[in-house]
Amino acid sequence: MPQRTQPPAGVPSARVRTPWSEICVRRAVARPWPVMCAAALIGLLCVLAAVGGTSSFSSGGYIAPGTEAARAESELARRFDAPVPDVVLRVRFPGPATDARAAALGRDLTREAASRPGVREVLSYWTTGQERLLSGDRRSALVTLDLRGDENEAARTAATLVPHLTRHRPGAQVSATGTAWVMAQATRLSRTELIRAELVGVPLTGLVLLFAFGSVTAALLPVLVGALAVAGTFAVLRVAMLFMPVSVFAANVTTALGFGLAVDYALFVVTRYREERRVRADAAECVVVALRTVGRCVRYSAATVVLCLSTLLLFPVGFLRSLSVAGVSVVVCAALATVLLLPALLALLGDRLVAGDLFARLRRGPKDGAALWTRIARTATGRPLAAVLGAVVLLSALGLPFAHVRFGATDERVLPPSVESHATARRIEAEFDMPWNRTLAVVLPRIDALEQADRLDAYAARVSALGGVREVATGTGTYRKGRQVQPAGPDSLPFVTEGASWLAVLPARGPDHDRGLVERLRALPAPGGGARVAGRPARVLDTQDAVLGTLPLAGSLIVASVLLLLFLFTGSLLVPLKAVLTGVVSLGASFGAMVFVFQDGHLRGLLGDFTVTGELETSVPVLMFAVAFALSVDYELFLVSRVEEGYRRHGDHRAAVLGAVASTGRVVTAAAAVVAVALVPLAGSGITLLKLLGCGLALAVLVDATVVRGVLVPALMVLTGAANWWAPRGLARLRGRLGLDAWHQTAAPDASLPPQPSPPAFAPERAGTAGRGPSAPPTR
Repeated sequence: MPQRTQPPAGVPSARVRTPWSEICVRRAVARPWPVMCAAALIGLLCVLAAVGGTSSFSSGGYIAPGTEAARAESELARRFDAPVPDVVLRVRFPGPATDARAAALGRDLTREAASRPGVREVLSYWTTGQERLLSGDRRSALVTLDLRGDENEAARTAATLVPHLTRHRPGAQVSATGTAWVMAQATRLSRTELIRAELVGVPLTGLVLLFAFGSVTAALLPVLVGALAVAGTFAVLRVAMLFMPVSVFAANVTTALGFGLAVDYALFVVTRYREERRVRADAAECVVVALRTVGRCVRYSAATVVLCLSTLLLFPVGFLRSLSVAGVSVVVCAALATVLLLPALLALLGDRLVAGDLFARLRRGPKDGAALWTRIARTATGRPLAAVLGAVVLLSALGLPFAHVRFGATDERVLPPSVESHATARRIEAEFDMPWNRTLAVVLPRIDALEQADRLDAYAARVSALGGVREVATGTGTYRKGRQVQPAGPDSLPFVTEGASWLAVLPARGPDHDRGLVERLRALPAPGGGARVAGRPARVLDTQDAVLGTLPLAGSLIVASVLLLLFLFTGSLLVPLKAVLTGVVSLGASFGAMVFVFQDGHLRGLLGDFTVTGELETSVPVLMFAVAFALSVDYELFLVSRVEEGYRRHGDHRAAVLGAVASTGRVVTAAAAVVAVALVPLAGSGITLLKLLGCGLALAVLVDATVVRGVLVPALMVLTGAANWWAPRGLARLRGRLGLDAWHQTAAPDASLPPQPSPPAFAPERAGTAGRGPSAPPTR
């Protein structure tokens, strides 16, 4: 029987219809200049669309709307005209704040603040006489401002208002803090750091790529793709701002994550092109083969990242939703630039891309960069069980601190201690005998302080007797330890309105006990059919519950999406399961390290000074989980595709694993280094929120690219052998009907190689027969 002839190099089998992706690549290669001109025009339009867009970014989005605390605060503002202050001014005098000259200056400052646009109400010690607004040494007093609009509008108002109010005043020193001013200063600092990211991150990325490629031309291609992806994303965000608030930190995350991911994709393609160029004479066909193999990985990787980041839209927090839009946009832009623009660039450059390698000698012979990874992989696959146990023990040890994680909310402590809003908050805490930003408000919507004074009095006494309560103030007086210590007076008027009352509850313990106090207040029977608890601790608690309540659904969707996409990519059931398990173990190690550093305060000197709050911001681990998990799949796809390619060529599973690690180890390491370097500006940020995110993602990527992909995954693949490619016949047939046979559509056999026997299929062996798995390659 005559043997089938092999198809020419780079040409798909006649039995398989040419996929649309390859058609696009061939057209781009055939006509590169029109593609280049179109890309240049689109890039210019994106830059023009994004110009000036940073001024419209939102400064808030960290608190879940529609919660009990949010409704209670709306009722406070509507019925009592007593909202939580957006800005707090600390006025410090050389002498007592109560003397005539200081009082006149304080009243002038209060009137000036009230006359400014965007200010709804101003309260101060000199206009209310409330002793709680006077410091213990009586030399400082507070002025509280309620600003109009939502938190984003309040932050913009504070950005223009506070500098006027805190300007130099003879006889007094005025400084500011408060939620709106914290957000305004965070916005300004993030814009400064965005410029630093562009000035520092891009050159550092270029140096890493230059070392990885040697050729300046080859190193510039990924940078160009990354720049185009980031420009396109900023244009998309400018449009998104018309429909939703977009967090100011979306710009920083987009620049770091998008640039790193786009460079990763381009790095994989360019590396495969250079490999093909060493064995093929036709440069254009090398581009097609590179995009047929790695391009498929890019498409599946982009789809995985998009699905993972899309789950952030489920969380009722504007910060996460806006970062979801930014992340999805940058991934789509990066993938499109890789599969459409990069082929045209490779076709135009041709051999000029390979020429001029400054480190060519290091890439030749047995001493090239692949030798180290080959030795590591040979050791891991030689004793796979010991390698798996060692890697799991190491990663588990790193993840142990995550067992005592505590979650919190964003406040002034995310800014450097030298920033005004942070420094002023610390001075107020030291000078004033009240937790100014932790006071709880209990709203009684159907209790009138005049007509039902006895019921209000009894309830206030019960509240003051609760554990963790220092003092309660309301329309009937002041209470401590279950009894009234001061009757109603002028200070009681703000707590009273027609048909309703509210209580100001001052906690006696530190922030660690705020959750318990809020829960006790909500559980305590209240007159009039129930009480609503407001204040920052209640907002934080409600936001944490909303985020953590959504986490199981979002996590399940992420895992299901990864399992489905990896099955469609590999045709295997075992490979997706291993990818999920190794991804979870790798992320656990990163989360544990973040708790060890940022929550517990260890190794703080290595990362720059920041305030240790004893907790992690609730949204950051959620964002890290979605992003880092998706990035881990990116490297998994690249490695597994090369293992499958080698296994189908010669049928030796261990040799296929060793060859895949040898050929991808240096590239994956360079890709991880690129992402880590792109995250350096975030890791070096003065904003703890960004520092935590940058350090966490960089560590997750580096651990995944070294310990997981270099040791754990190769050892697991050798342990499971040919079972890696097994799937039930029904699922395999369904995948085949969808036209997703990776072998036929990704890697045509190399005509320069002699025909090889088909690899053995995985199936249970019986006496006299051998099964044939549905996902085994066809015999030749």
